[in-house]
Amino acid sequence: MSASLIFDLAPLGSLVAYSDGAPKPPARFTKKLAAWERRNGVGRLVRKEPARERPTYSTPPCFTLHEGDFGESGIILVTIMRTYGIDSDLTFRAIERPKLGQVRVVQDVGENAELLHLAENRDAAELWLAKTGYSRARLEEVTADEIGADVVEGRAAA
Repeated sequence: MSASLIFDLAPLGSLVAYSDGAPKPPARFTKKLAAWERRNGVGRLVRKEPARERPTYSTPPCFTLHEGDFGESGIILVTIMRTYGIDSDLTFRAIERPKLGQVRVVQDVGENAELLHLAENRDAAELWLAKTGYSRARLEEVTADEIGADVVEGRAAA
């Protein structure tokens, strides 16, 4: 599916795979493999931003995928996030959507919400929030209405 369908249909917390359709090169070609990995991967949908119009520039709607955290001893040193405009030439696929009963920990960034964590239940979300200390975060439960909306409207993001 296209990037615009991911933007329109996939809810925050969805696991999204993206690809350019090229075959994976052999491991011995390290530079080619690194270039291929930049255009093929999986990430969790953490932010959606609508188009912005400014006097000097405009940007199309875009979304951000969280691909991973790197560190040691429980300390995150590097977070990998990639942002794609809806005009991206890559192919996207929602491979997992948030399940009923899961809870999103979100924080408002400007006019948009950013997913900080996807917990299995409310207790786990409250525990994560207490450990991390985000002061402006809020909890959003994944509801049956949200999951059923795609079926009622005839859409499918996964």
